[in-house]
Amino acid sequence: MTATHKTLRAVSDLHISYEENRALTESIRPAHPEDWLIVAGDVGERLADIEWALRLLAGRFARVVWAPGNHELWTLPGEPDQARGVARYERLVALCRDLGVLTPEDPWPVWDGPGGGPDGSGGPLRIASLFTLYDYSWYAPGTTSPEASLARAHEAGIVCTDEAVLYHEPYAGRAAWCADRVAYTEKRLAEAAGGPPLVLVNHWPLVRRPTEIMTHQEFVQWCGTERTADWHTRFDVRAVVYGHLHIPRSARYDGVPFEEVSLGYPREWKRFGRRADLARPVFPEVAP
Repeated sequence: MTATHKTLRAVSDLHISYEENRALTESIRPAHPEDWLIVAGDVGERLADIEWALRLLAGRFARVVWAPGNHELWTLPGEPDQARGVARYERLVALCRDLGVLTPEDPWPVWDGPGGGPDGSGGPLRIASLFTLYDYSWYAPGTTSPEASLARAHEAGIVCTDEAVLYHEPYAGRAAWCADRVAYTEKRLAEAAGGPPLVLVNHWPLVRRPTEIMTHQEFVQWCGTERTADWHTRFDVRAVVYGHLHIPRSARYDGVPFEEVSLGYPREWKRFGRRADLARPVFPEVAP
């Protein structure tokens, strides 16, 4: 640890079922003893793997804040715990709480370190961990309904594995679960008004624009919801952290920084490269 000040850092899509990614996860360390780490989903699929990674990171960073990805919500054949849907999510929340890791069901913590101010000054900033899921409202090109969009994806052979292993019980479907999560989250965001500005943390991008560079546009329907499109402007947001797309990048939408912080699959980062500092600063302008 050589940094002169603490930093708010973030990573997502570690996918530690791949041995090379597991080794990289073991290499993630803070640069300062008071660094915080955001983990924006898709650590892995099996509870034992997820626990291993979060325990490791929670033991190294002063605070770890987690948001679930679709892979954590999968219920795979052979998994000792066959909880599905909401019950699966509740298992993950309980696991995190046992490890001292904060979840979307916990009070949002306040970061008082550098970053987020117009002049590079620091907090306080409230780190809002979210779980919104998706509702198929980002239609495939040339379609105008969820049904037609999903049919187009099947025709193209571009269908997310979620359709087979991300269960939605007790909801009628993932879209209904998404609607409930969005309503719950909007209420919390509204209640936070007047407090510290927000850093929104969600596995899925909150706006569709980052998906425009994806090769297979049929896949976009599993990437988010129109219901969150204005959150970064409607609420007092200083940054948005997300993953899922496996296209790490920094961008600004309506003047708000959006940071995609994924590692991705080995075949992807071997081809396109990866950052040396996997736990990347949320506010690069004040990175040590």
